[in-house]
Amino acid sequence: MSNRTTSRVLAAATALLALGAGAGCSTSAGGADPKRVDVVAAFYPLQFLAERIGGDAVRVTNLAKPGAEPHDLELNPSQVGQVSEAELIVYLKGFQPAVDDAVAQNGGDRAFDVTGVQPLLDASAGGHNHEGEEGHAEEGNGGKDPHVWLDPTRLAGIGDQLAKRLGKADPDHAADYTSRAAALRADLTTLDSEFKHGLATCQRREIVTSHAAFGYLADRYQLDQVGITGLSPDVEPSPQRLAHAIEEAKEHHATTIFFETLVSPKVAETIAGQVGAKTAVLDPIEGLAAGSDGDYLSVMRTNLRTLQTALSCS
Repeated sequence: MSNRTTSRVLAAATALLALGAGAGCSTSAGGADPKRVDVVAAFYPLQFLAERIGGDAVRVTNLAKPGAEPHDLELNPSQVGQVSEAELIVYLKGFQPAVDDAVAQNGGDRAFDVTGVQPLLDASAGGHNHEGEEGHAEEGNGGKDPHVWLDPTRLAGIGDQLAKRLGKADPDHAADYTSRAAALRADLTTLDSEFKHGLATCQRREIVTSHAAFGYLADRYQLDQVGITGLSPDVEPSPQRLAHAIEEAKEHHATTIFFETLVSPKVAETIAGQVGAKTAVLDPIEGLAAGSDGDYLSVMRTNLRTLQTALSCS
């Protein structure tokens, strides 16, 4: 067991013990609102869905804080309490082990796993990984790519099912949830059309990225993702893999190496320096940057403009 895994297990155990010790207190860690459905979202895209579809009938708590990388989220006792007391827990099984553990302990039939709505693609979908990479094995999904929200049409499908689940939890507002999900689907359909038209004619179709998170986007819009470090953004590539990535970037005549917002750009900058390319941010939207006033739709549109510039799209 790695040190990181050991610390995760110890943190989860400590949180659960603390929760048990305070179980007699009814002052909810989540501050339950009797007039609204208490929803816990595991990370930002699921928060976005719950807030858009739930509207003022729900109270949404995001377990992952802005600016934090959500993969290695550790839950404190208060957050375990929020999971335990929530009326609905929206999560993506396999993406955040600490959340999976808390759901297994306390979720029961209140858990809504979005992978049950949209089966995950293989980690190699939308492109290819480098020899020796184990793709998503680091993130616990057994070679599956969790970044399903980067295809707006798949996110819309998850939203439709979330509306049904909210309607079961709160029948009085079921029609409202359905209506808001339909409005969100319309927004996501518009976004999908913008991507299809915006990326229809480009001089290049390869996206060389330091975090192979864009398989769904590449699959949807006929791009070819060249992942440098695999799907786990905090894994440093070996010197051999880095050298191979540099050669591949040269082979693809990459003019831009993409990195993401929540992790260091040094891998992308190293490769870009070796191949004479620029670097640019392509955001996998696992979380918003601290202080950001954007949302899923605005960040996706920023990604589209970045791609159009880097790939010389007309």
